[in-house]
Amino acid sequence: MTDAPDTSDTVDLDETAIIARDLIRFDTTNHGGGRSNGETDAAEYVEARLKGLGLAPQMFESDPGRTSVVARVEGRDRSKPALVVHGHLDVVPADPRNWSVDPFGGVIRDGLLWGRGAVDMKNMDAMILTAVGDILTAGEQPERDLVLGFFADEEDGGRRGSHFLVDTQPDLFAGATEAISEVGGYSIDLAGRRAYLLQTGEKSLVWIKLIARGRAAHGSRLIRDNAITKLAEAVVAIGRREWPVQLTDTTTRLVAELARLLDVDPDRVGPDEIVLRTGTAAGFILATLRATSNPTLLEAGYKHNVIPDTAEALVDIRTLPGDEDRVLAEVRELVGDDIEIEIMHRDIGLEASFDGDLVDAITATLERHDPGAPVLPYLLSGGTDNKALSRLGITGYGFAPLRLPSDLDFPGMFHGVDERVPLEALMFGRTVLRDLLRSY
Repeated sequence: MTDAPDTSDTVDLDETAIIARDLIRFDTTNHGGGRSNGETDAAEYVEARLKGLGLAPQMFESDPGRTSVVARVEGRDRSKPALVVHGHLDVVPADPRNWSVDPFGGVIRDGLLWGRGAVDMKNMDAMILTAVGDILTAGEQPERDLVLGFFADEEDGGRRGSHFLVDTQPDLFAGATEAISEVGGYSIDLAGRRAYLLQTGEKSLVWIKLIARGRAAHGSRLIRDNAITKLAEAVVAIGRREWPVQLTDTTTRLVAELARLLDVDPDRVGPDEIVLRTGTAAGFILATLRATSNPTLLEAGYKHNVIPDTAEALVDIRTLPGDEDRVLAEVRELVGDDIEIEIMHRDIGLEASFDGDLVDAITATLERHDPGAPVLPYLLSGGTDNKALSRLGITGYGFAPLRLPSDLDFPGMFHGVDERVPLEALMFGRTVLRDLLRSY
């Protein structure tokens, strides 16, 4: 890693960039399986910011160091249902050897903020704080009650964050019917024309462990009952599975709109090819047209000349909403009877219609700030804390507004190396989010 100097002058930075930079500098790495550096330091920073706005935030610790923060902002019209505006404070691991900057340095270079969490999702955390701050410091109120949530553990399924709060503190979300959070509202380039993707759904999550058992022996022997060999065959079968295209209501509408905007005949060009013409945006969209099954971790053996009797692998399966059981049954067929499957974590998929007052308000707000740019629905290939909130009857959308340069591979920033976000995009997001919360 080559350290890059932080050439920023805090005086010249928008407050959103300052807060996002500060949050990045808290190493809140979530390794999964309950192993985490913890979110408490970042949560205390957010708590102080919220108190500075005159709010009364509450802190909740599910396990030592696993802290979430929630605050309610009173709206002008309390007869309207409350809106949950939420983000998460944890991040996935980052190996500094692969980065050109310190991943937890909050470096500002070339007009961008670099660091783990710059897009996933300490940028949105900062945008929430500054957008709400703009409203309150102006002596105003949002149109309706807001429930601000900054959750722990989203990167491990939210079990110690949003799910914990939904299970133990449901009254925090009393009166709320809708929510907005990450991975939507960002711009994409369609043959030179800017458009925005509004996340109206997300795929289901099934995390499994494959376990192969065999005969332990000396590494020089002829052993056909080799656990690693059996596991490798199962991993290849799952990893090479080409799941068929299967469109939902959301992806059907999205593909049709993309075809229209790109002037493509959908009767002659298939969904995959249409999506590929969106450039870097295809990095997210392609995976929403089908199920995916990606092996992510292998563990076996303890010495070069010893054949182990057990080998294990983790597989990340994402299915279309409601399709979990069918895909899991096919995975069982793929690996065969010799492989045990343990479900490590499972959560539902979501899909909301692309209509209603909130969708209309989002579309109108984006139109005011970027006239002529169409807004399209899309299904997120990953998952968010909206899964937990849905158990309380709260409909979640992905809306973290960012106007991005056409050459930035935004999907590649998520869990990638040299994660970064343009400073101008943060300022845009603050303004758009502020105006939405003020009027909706």
